[in-house]
Amino acid sequence: MTESPKVVRNDEQNRYEAWSGDTLAGVAVYRERGDRTIFTHTEVESAFEGKGVAKALAAVALEDAVGRGRVIVPLCPFIADYLRKHTEYEDHVRWPEATG
Repeated sequence: MTESPKVVRNDEQNRYEAWSGDTLAGVAVYRERGDRTIFTHTEVESAFEGKGVAKALAAVALEDAVGRGRVIVPLCPFIADYLRKHTEYEDHVRWPEATG
């Protein structure tokens, strides 16, 4: 992908969407509870895999959540991994309790 996808928040479907032109390239699904934004799943269409779509989704989604004063809860493995690599979000993250 030569240009970054356009990422928008779709409140009706509780997801951030990455668009490449008129094509939906990927989504980061969330739900909101109180002051928390809980990221549950990130998915990229196969034609766009390996082209930075998931990273673009994570960057925009997390910046948006922080900008809106939200607490980030990463249930999604991709978002969790992104947060471990980008410690600037640390003050805004509440890691889920380990279960099992």
